[in-house]
Amino acid sequence: QVQLVESGGGLVQAGGSLRLSCAASGSIFRINAMGWYRQAPGKQRELVAAITSGGSTTYVDSVKGRFTISRDNAKNTAYLQMNSLKVEDTSVYYCNARIRPSLLRNEQDYWGQGTQVTVSS
Repeated sequence: QVQLVESGGGLVQAGGSLRLSCAASGSIFRINAMGWYRQAPGKQRELVAAITSGGSTTYVDSVKGRFTISRDNAKNTAYLQMNSLKVEDTSVYYCNARIRPSLLRNEQDYWGQGTQVTVSS
């Protein structure tokens, strides 16, 4: 069974920084992509940033230039460095990983439990 463990959320003032971490463990043959999503109350979950196994990245327009996603393949861990945080970044952030558990199993998406990020003015 695959498990994603998130950490790094918390309370920060506008303009500050946080770094989220997501560590995958369990049966893992290959992690094809990892990403961070966020969902605020009353809103649909949106993709914030994603990174492929080859290192290609994508970001939602609202965080470009402020957030950076990275991964450490040896540790099966993804990071989201969040700088110049804004109040509107306040949300629950969820880690997502597209993982092939074994050679005989198809890839599927796995989700972390979510971590709260609150940005105060």
